[in-house]
Amino acid sequence: MSDLLRAGYRECARLTRRHGTTYYWGAAILPRTQRRQVYTVYALCRLADDIIDVADLDAVGRGRELDRFQDRFNAALNGPCDDPVLAAVADTVIRRSIDRECFDRFFGAMRMDLTRSSYRTWDDLCGYMEGSAAVIGEMMLPILEPTSRRAREPARALGLAFQLTNFLRDVGEDLDRGRIYLPQEDLERFDADPAERRVTPGWRRLMAYEVDRNRELYARARQGIAMLPPASARCVATAQVLYARILERIEARGYDVFSGRAVVPTAAKAATAGRILLIGPPRIAVEPREAA
Repeated sequence: MSDLLRAGYRECARLTRRHGTTYYWGAAILPRTQRRQVYTVYALCRLADDIIDVADLDAVGRGRELDRFQDRFNAALNGPCDDPVLAAVADTVIRRSIDRECFDRFFGAMRMDLTRSSYRTWDDLCGYMEGSAAVIGEMMLPILEPTSRRAREPARALGLAFQLTNFLRDVGEDLDRGRIYLPQEDLERFDADPAERRVTPGWRRLMAYEVDRNRELYARARQGIAMLPPASARCVATAQVLYARILERIEARGYDVFSGRAVVPTAAKAATAGRILLIGPPRIAVEPREAA
């Protein structure tokens, strides 16, 4: 491996540890090669998301920066690259034969954030999450080496579940950026207005409804753990358990996502990863590998 690639993989790990601790501790269970490849996918998505959130650029400027970033990424996939992070991402994509169309969908969703600040229905929101979340599960799947072709839909459900948890946790932060990632029809149904930043009875009913919806997604995703080899199953189980605990923290705060962030302490994340590493995913029967 070249010095450039080593530096790129190290930087991807650093970015994941700093900004995506749940991903970091989940992937820590994986063998070294898979672990660092998971970090590259997270790093690419994080860097693109950071461009969308640059405060001192307008939507046009952010769109141009995103175009440049995507162009550099595509160039890295097709030839030499002097950017360590993009070189590491491209190395992962090529080695794992990740479908490049996944990245087109991802960047398309990022561009939606430049022009849309809210979504009328759950189906509308899912249209956005298709490219910003479900597709991340598809990107990760080749790295996790599933034993069944049926693992794709649970992987997509897990991507959706993770992002919905983020939306519920980050309502206040998203408001600061002028965005609302909760269906307008649900807000109206429960007479809840996040712009008020108050935990009203309607707000609590809304959040309870969305938390239940989120847990249904996790239940769908959990079926895929049995379709993964042991190390990958432990990785995904760790991430699922840790993200589910964010929902528990939200509930424990009485659905107050305005005055502070619902977080799982780092020590608890490390302990969960260690426990699952030792005893395996909870209540999962591993399916036999399918014939090629």
